[in-house]
Amino acid sequence: MTLKMFDGAMGTQLQALGIADKPCPEYAAVTDAALVTAVHREYVEAGADIIETNTFGANRLKLKNFGLESQVAKIVTAAVRAARAACGQDTLLAGSVGPTGQLVAPLGICSFDETAAAYEEEIKALSAAGVDYILIETILDLQEMRAAVLAAKAVCRLPIVAQLTFDENARTVTGTNVAAAAATLESLGVSVIGMNCSLGPEQLLPLAAKLAEETNLPISVQPNAGLPSIVGGKTVFPLSPAEMAAWTPRLVAAGAVFVGGCCGTTPAHIKAMKKELEKCSPAPRRPLPQGVRLASRGGALWIGSGHKTALIGERINPTGRKALAEELKSGGLIGVKREALAQAEAGAAMLDINAGVPGIDQAAMMRRLVEELSAIADLPFSIDSTEPKVIEAGIRHFPGRALINSVSGKQPEQDAILALAKRYGAAVIVLPLSGKELPKAAEDRLKIASKIIKEAKEAGLGDGDIVLDALVLTAAADGRAPVETLRTLKLYKERFNYPTTMGLSNVSFGLPGRELINAAFFLMALANGLDAPIINPLAKHIKELLAAASVINGQDSQGMLFSAAHARAGEEKAAPDAQSGEGDIIDALQKAVARGEKELAVELTAEAYQSGRTAIEIVNRSLTGAMDEIGDKFARGKAFLPQVMLAAEAMRAAFDFLKEKAGQEERPPSQGKILLATVEGDIHDLGKNIVATLMQSSGFEIIDLGKDVPSAAVWEAAEKEKPDIVGLCALMTTTLEAMSESIDLLRKNGYRGGIMVGGAVLTAAYAEGIGAGMYARDALAAVKLAKEWVKNAKGSL
Repeated sequence: MTLKMFDGAMGTQLQALGIADKPCPEYAAVTDAALVTAVHREYVEAGADIIETNTFGANRLKLKNFGLESQVAKIVTAAVRAARAACGQDTLLAGSVGPTGQLVAPLGICSFDETAAAYEEEIKALSAAGVDYILIETILDLQEMRAAVLAAKAVCRLPIVAQLTFDENARTVTGTNVAAAAATLESLGVSVIGMNCSLGPEQLLPLAAKLAEETNLPISVQPNAGLPSIVGGKTVFPLSPAEMAAWTPRLVAAGAVFVGGCCGTTPAHIKAMKKELEKCSPAPRRPLPQGVRLASRGGALWIGSGHKTALIGERINPTGRKALAEELKSGGLIGVKREALAQAEAGAAMLDINAGVPGIDQAAMMRRLVEELSAIADLPFSIDSTEPKVIEAGIRHFPGRALINSVSGKQPEQDAILALAKRYGAAVIVLPLSGKELPKAAEDRLKIASKIIKEAKEAGLGDGDIVLDALVLTAAADGRAPVETLRTLKLYKERFNYPTTMGLSNVSFGLPGRELINAAFFLMALANGLDAPIINPLAKHIKELLAAASVINGQDSQGMLFSAAHARAGEEKAAPDAQSGEGDIIDALQKAVARGEKELAVELTAEAYQSGRTAIEIVNRSLTGAMDEIGDKFARGKAFLPQVMLAAEAMRAAFDFLKEKAGQEERPPSQGKILLATVEGDIHDLGKNIVATLMQSSGFEIIDLGKDVPSAAVWEAAEKEKPDIVGLCALMTTTLEAMSESIDLLRKNGYRGGIMVGGAVLTAAYAEGIGAGMYARDALAAVKLAKEWVKNAKGSL
């Protein structure tokens, strides 16, 4: 693999030429093509091997902010032409594709399909205009990245470079770590995985090294020139060309093959970095372990020999469960969400999701289950159906890498399911069934499985995409059924060594003492090579048996984990029982809100209110406590933005119920008034919208001025509304000075309230340098700062 140099920042270069806002940077190729070409040429002359087109925000969702949504193809074509005019014979062209500025549902209002459609339009235009790569960059959410990658695969066959943006906690805004990103994107078939923006080379170095451990693909790293600060009233990125160049060999040694620059980098930076890059050779890489790797939005899971046994929770399945089936028919999900959370807490490593209720739109229900449950239970999902359209609804909308349960030798469903697995990067469970006969002997099952595996590989799947089901039949119907299943497990391991799974509880149908039968079968199956049992993790002794088995099979070295769990269980047993009575409803409500169970939160709020609790008491003891709880988990890296957003939504639903039902005299008072705005020149209001949601859910009155707000408009609104706090947001480095201007105007005209700033490109030092009294590194920090400021301000009166 040859090392390659990307170019550097484009927005700041266009800003220096005075063409970054006519009306947006992307349109400069239409109005000032020669100047855009001149910027590209500087990077080519500096030694860049790959030039990025000026199309970062050229999707219709972004361009709509400027009334240009109908001109996607025109803008993209002009940008590609301007870039190609600067390229040498050996220079490659990467079509830059940036974020839409919208969170994908259920975290935001933009559906997955709308997001993908916007990307398809832009990427189709890039491909038609003649780029060499599709570069999807500065993406903050794995689900948005999935939409963009799937869009690219749908409209072209160009290599895809997929770059996420990580924060200082080594996660994206919505909680994705490097392992989850690698598992998901590699399975989707991208050509290069990497990271850019937000952080400097020092901060990205360990992330690049971690990524090299998690993927076999080439890695790209494009850091900022350090973190910005204010010098002489101007925004300055601290790292000089020589300082950036000094990091280049270290990035390559960590695993980077493609290196470049993001915010604050110039042709001089790229020239210096290229000189160092030419002295380097690609670093050796270790192969990934064997097995199948799945992922949720937040993390990855390996299953197979050499990995820990992974329990697949079976309880979200309406088959034989009347209450669950009725709930799905009615459209309610309270019980389903409880099942998901309970199984996760009981130790499930994955959840099996089945929407198989006759008489309902199973595809629509599967989509809803996947979207809503994946936001509260951060585990990989097994999408359980035999209908291709239902499977597609699940794996398309799952924010990670899902498992399909299952594919058998039945045509034409087999071909359709294998094609879906290939398209969406899912793994599949191979069920040894073909025709109407149930194969009883282990050798027959092996023969059928072998045929399906061969066909799966012909469909483009690989060894890391296949899980084998040993097929559990009932002992009551066939006395040899359990023995043949155990023999099948052994034959699978001897022949293929693929990960194995099966639904254990089938074995005991029709027999008394089913829990004992299941437990015995569970242990015997583990001894014969079972890797991922589909089981009820809440069943008696299952968790304890697995822990004990892990000591015996060496997965828990010297029984350290078992001993710790045993000690915790003893402490819990000795602890006094929780208080009974009315206190329980308050505690239950707090738990429901913290978990993001909106429907249950409203139910419990109504119950608490009807039992005589006052609205203020419910807010203070349950709702506020819940947000404090989720805030603490967020600070400790135990919860991420999806969980925070859902908790805020649940809190707001409960709060709205109380405002509607409570009398004026007992309604919970407002925490204060906050004016929010994204500063002039910046159309990215994703972060501001998140802050607004959490602030409102916490009881603040919000006045949202929107995005691209001139400093004069901020001051006029502040003078009219008299807010306790003005909150200003900026995502783009080119608009940081507009934030400073807004603060100067507020103070010049006598505004005495609090001023809070935030955004991906800001630091605490930068905020202090422009005179902001508060810097919020994230939305929860903003809520906490606002509460403290209002409390202190009132206390000083």
